Amino acid sequence: MAKFDRARFDVLVIGGGPAGLAAAARAAQCAATVGIVDDNPKLGGQIWRATCGQDHPRTVHWAQQLRRANVTVFAGTRVFHQIEPGVLLVEQMQSARELRYDKLVLATGARERFLPFPGWTLPNVFGVGGLQAMVKCGLPVTGKRVLVAGSGPLLLAAAAYLRNCGAIIPMICEQTSARALAQFGVFLLSEPAKLAQALRLKMDLTGIPFATRTWPVEAHGSEALKSVVISRAGKAETIACDYLACGFHLVPNTELAALLGCSIENGSVTVSDLQETSVPGVFCAGEPAGIGGLELALIEGEIAGLAASGQMADARQLSRQRRKALRFARVLEQTFELSPELQKLARAETIVCRCEDVSYSRLRPYHSWTAAKLQTRCGMGACQGRVCGPATQFLFKWNPDSVRPPIFPARVESLAFRATAATNS
Repeated sequence: MAKFDRARFDVLVIGGGPAGLAAAARAAQCAATVGIVDDNPKLGGQIWRATCGQDHPRTVHWAQQLRRANVTVFAGTRVFHQIEPGVLLVEQMQSARELRYDKLVLATGARERFLPFPGWTLPNVFGVGGLQAMVKCGLPVTGKRVLVAGSGPLLLAAAAYLRNCGAIIPMICEQTSARALAQFGVFLLSEPAKLAQALRLKMDLTGIPFATRTWPVEAHGSEALKSVVISRAGKAETIACDYLACGFHLVPNTELAALLGCSIENGSVTVSDLQETSVPGVFCAGEPAGIGGLELALIEGEIAGLAASGQMADARQLSRQRRKALRFARVLEQTFELSPELQKLARAETIVCRCEDVSYSRLRPYHSWTAAKLQTRCGMGACQGRVCGPATQFLFKWNPDSVRPPIFPARVESLAFRATAATNS
């Protein structure tokens, strides 16, 4: 039988990416007992993911601070339920735990948005970040042709990384317009550090065609991907490739926040200037509070950690940096707003819900997410709507319904422990 333990913290941080690391480190400054939970085997999140077992230098920096402050790290651990306010149930490889807290910081990050098109379920069609993560874990791409497509700055960063790993990038397909990118470039003149980063990426990608107003419309192959048909300025073009890395920006992970009762607007958790949510004692930082990039995530993480541990004055000193980073986030969102034309990619037979094999034509008659779930089981598979939910929100303007526990698939033993914990609490 699996083991069941309990622990209590002054401040508990959920998420081990940049925002979570910053929050945990700052909360521990005032001698608070701090715990940090992440579902990956190592801290760092998606952006600072370890490469073949070697930690990212930025992760090492923050992890050293956590060790010096005696922060308790729960790696390979996933929150699946709240049995009462202040009590979370988490699952590890061979055990379940009850984690109690006085203050909670949600830094649950984001995931890629996938939009369905014919052939998107073929083997070797990946998310941009997903393929990058697999290469970091050892997938060889030397000499492989990798088409990079979708929207957002992640395309460029991933393409540069893949090229550095030996991949051949025939093209980068960005769905936004050249005009929008030109306006973004003008804005970067007021952001010297980000402008320098953009110029370094441009140098790294020298020689790779970059096409605006371009996106994949169909992927071909029998047992695996062989080629992708793209729409380039309204004209079809076929590109032979071994992999397609495709993602249309990011979607905040708000499931845990919703389960806790936090107010969510426009897909993001509503927070104050001190990262406080609508639930007393619960703070939120980084991507779940709005997609804004690394700098904003770090600043918000520090603010949340300081505020959660009662260091309000120190937290307020970061407000100017936060406002500046939020301004960049708003410009980023406007620049990479998805074109309405992408709503026409799916055909009648195109699978939208991969877990339950639900096609576009089966979803079209319904007018809400709830109705579609009841009649087609869309969103009721293993991913619990994390892939098809954002897709149907874009395609049909549906809003997701309430979140129910467990928010991730959990072992029967862990669910039984849930009942035991609730009885003994």
